[in-house]
Amino acid sequence: MSQPITSTLEAEQQRIAGEALRATVVDLIDLSLIAKQAHWNVVGRNFRSVHLALDELVVAAREFTDAAAERATAIGVSPDGRASTVARDSVTEGFPDGWQKDTDVINGVVTNLTSVIRGLRERIDATEKADPVTQDLIIEIAGRLEQMHWMWQAQVADA
Repeated sequence: MSQPITSTLEAEQQRIAGEALRATVVDLIDLSLIAKQAHWNVVGRNFRSVHLALDELVVAAREFTDAAAERATAIGVSPDGRASTVARDSVTEGFPDGWQKDTDVINGVVTNLTSVIRGLRERIDATEKADPVTQDLIIEIAGRLEQMHWMWQAQVADA
């Protein structure tokens, strides 16, 4: 198919912003799947609080996925959230199958959030000059995920 959506960005700006947004979509889809897998398989003393916090993470990741995908579309870049693309390109560490102890789930979520946030921070730098609107969206996503990162860590921190 031809290019049905045009962009107000120059070609190089579009390429940089598009790559950042496509990578963000992939990472957030994977993060939402990891959180849902953990949600279904968490066990332990803190089951309920971890279970509910995982739902909060899934909702945030899905909302941000949609925002990033729609921004990509708005600048004429087709988002790619296919399972094969996510499996190939995501920066996450993944999540094991089977039942998982609540503290292991927490540590796994922290590890995966760390990976996603690192990628977002690289994209913040990459989009600074190319497309400040895209950069602003990625900053918003990173800020919220960093807040969640702190909250997840606090559940297992030694006082």
